[in-house]
Amino acid sequence: MTEQIPHSLTPQDCLVAIMIAVSASDENIRTAELVKIEGAVNNLPIFANYDLDRMNVMAQTVFDLFGEEEGLDALFGLIRDNLPTHLFETAYALACDVAAADGTLQETELRLLEEIRYELDLDRLHAAAIERGARARHLAG
Repeated sequence: MTEQIPHSLTPQDCLVAIMIAVSASDENIRTAELVKIEGAVNNLPIFANYDLDRMNVMAQTVFDLFGEEEGLDALFGLIRDNLPTHLFETAYALACDVAAADGTLQETELRLLEEIRYELDLDRLHAAAIERGARARHLAG
């Protein structure tokens, strides 16, 4: 199955993959999470020239990797190889927004966010600020 994984991902592919991974981490992709991903891709400047058809490719890549023994490690390897370090905090912010989109944080989402922080070697204070911002944006009345 891994033969289909694109070897060269764009930075945008990596950001989409992280968002999809967070959404799929609890094996229940919620509508609010999909809306958040689509909103990010449709509205954020980083995605201005992104080919929307790539979203399906990235979703299938993430699902294929999640079906493999070391799939999460492989996903992080692809992301580290193809995402510039100046976008690591952007990736984490998008991941936090997707996790918070449905108003609840599942244990699996929290674990994946922790893994993302570790894999991208994010400063703990910066990560906490990003998390706080996501929480503030998604607080229900």
